[in-house]
Amino acid sequence: RRESSLNNENPPPPHSLPPYVPHRLFVKQPPSLPISSRLEPHASPITFFLNSQLPFEIESRFSPLPNRLIPPAVLQYERNERLRSIPLVARASPSPVQMAPTALICDTQPWKDLKAHVEEIKKTHLRELLTDTERCKQMLLEFDGITLDYSRQQATLGTLNKLQKLAEAAHLKDKIERMFNGEHINSTENRSVLHVALRAPRDAVVKSDGKNVVPDVWKVLDQIKDFSDKVRNGSWVGATGKPLTNVISVGIGGSFLGPLFVHTALQTDPEASKQAKGRQLRFLANVDPIDVARNITGLNPETTLVVVVSKTFTTAETMLNARTLRTWISKELGPSAVAKHMVAVSTNLMLVEKFGIDPKNAFAFWDWVGGRYSVCSAVGVMPLFLQYGFSVVEKFLNGAWSVDKHFSSAPFEKNLPVLLGLLSVWNVSFLGYPARAILPYSQALEKFAPHIQQVSMESNGKGVSIDGVPLPLETGEIDFGEPGTNGQHSFYQLIHQGRVIPCDFIGVIKSQQPVYLEGEIVNNHDELMSNFFAQPDALAYGKTHEQLLKENVPDHLIPHKTFTGNRPSISLLLSSLDAYKIGQLLAIYEHRVAVQGFIWGINSFDQWGVELGKSLATQVRKQLHASRTKKAPVQGFNSSTTTLLNKYLQESLDVPATPSTLLPKV
Repeated sequence: RRESSLNNENPPPPHSLPPYVPHRLFVKQPPSLPISSRLEPHASPITFFLNSQLPFEIESRFSPLPNRLIPPAVLQYERNERLRSIPLVARASPSPVQMAPTALICDTQPWKDLKAHVEEIKKTHLRELLTDTERCKQMLLEFDGITLDYSRQQATLGTLNKLQKLAEAAHLKDKIERMFNGEHINSTENRSVLHVALRAPRDAVVKSDGKNVVPDVWKVLDQIKDFSDKVRNGSWVGATGKPLTNVISVGIGGSFLGPLFVHTALQTDPEASKQAKGRQLRFLANVDPIDVARNITGLNPETTLVVVVSKTFTTAETMLNARTLRTWISKELGPSAVAKHMVAVSTNLMLVEKFGIDPKNAFAFWDWVGGRYSVCSAVGVMPLFLQYGFSVVEKFLNGAWSVDKHFSSAPFEKNLPVLLGLLSVWNVSFLGYPARAILPYSQALEKFAPHIQQVSMESNGKGVSIDGVPLPLETGEIDFGEPGTNGQHSFYQLIHQGRVIPCDFIGVIKSQQPVYLEGEIVNNHDELMSNFFAQPDALAYGKTHEQLLKENVPDHLIPHKTFTGNRPSISLLLSSLDAYKIGQLLAIYEHRVAVQGFIWGINSFDQWGVELGKSLATQVRKQLHASRTKKAPVQGFNSSTTTLLNKYLQESLDVPATPSTLLPKV
């Protein structure tokens, strides 16, 4: 931390600094080290390297509230021999030092205006709002085979205008541009956030640290295609010469939930299922041995290929599962078979080779790919290429890219992810609805809600701003969901008559697998979609006391059969559910989550909250080992945990201290 004592008391306003004009910045206190760069107003953080040794992040802090600039780190600004002082934040990298936090979004006037607007909205029922035909027309948006209807949100056109002003106050456009430009918006880990580059076409340019990363992405995609084609056409065979028709992908979290969602959605797509004929793809995530048992049941090691997904090749659960499958293969085929039956998605080639996998069969991804955003990297496309081939997966990537382009270029009032993100902020932060139900009326999307649950809750479940300031507002949503109509017979009771939970209804016009029965009033898909269209209206309108009286409902049942209505939802209608549309749907929700985080002013791309439990588990693991092998007493834990550990150990005395290998059998 270095502060200068320049006497210039009138720093230039941000708009007086033209973009992309060369500037020279100097740290005033010794050593005076020149830093040359191009400084763009509001574009921060900008990474400079002093003497190529000590990296700093210099963040512009032009705040609407000057008192937020206490204490400012003042760096000298030089242009045309004129000196000016600009308030900046200098933070050592990779462990930034907090100096001058930006204004919290809740301190801005648009936020306060929306807070005041809530009382007006509470006086208006959705029954009234839905009578406004013009409003409903303006709340209908179409893009590339997707229709969004958000007329059943507790919002007026005035609400939307106020949300647009909130987006301006949060510098949303600038933050989106910074993400696509490869700036290190994941400041706590000093990384770019560039999952959009994973689905960019070959001729696109997406830069990280000044380098176009798209050629690197396609180099890996080509390597995966080459390898998967060999496996699929039988030129790469197992140790006994048999083709590898079964694949187990071993990974957890983002290495599991996203790829599983896409696989499940593609399984019943006619084109994808044709490409997958005669092949199986399974996912092993949980370290619970039951998950191992279920995955290897019915499989022959001779025809099985294992894909181990771990960037560092050190993830505890993944590596234990990988060692278990290595043992399963070695026990049947011998240790030398591992090189033919196991490949890796990792960047740690040393550990990959030490494990017994040929480093040539390790496929890379990058630090700028977050786990929950990694479906389009080797993490997801490796197992998906093996199952469905390149042509199907390429359509999936193209669908995601179509939404990426839309998100980065469409005006906010016609921008699907932006509108959805702003409406989610409205529901959570202003109307006070902490949860969201994701309700796809397609069984093919049964794993969509669990994946978005991680994308959303791991991204936006934060308690501090991106500058580390405790937030006086709630962020994030509790996401859950189930395909319709299954969910209707599970938790819709609460949604209709209990807590208010905003709902996302996702429907498909053309079924992947149509069924028609002679003599039926409607076909099976029409029956499903009848519920898709009915449920949002039921939530919005409800059923009144007066309506029940007209239906001659007994007085004592009227309170039980009354529905208050006024429960918000959005409807997404897809023209079909092929690989392209699945990619679009994924990208819409990824960017929606980012918009929410950008508005709240949090870092949606780190996940420190998952670390504490893992570190404590290490202590427990050591204790269990010591107690099993040396009869060491349980110590170093609180009374409650000590009691439970002792009970666990006492009632599992049949576990051998030094067991011989035992694999599950089902």
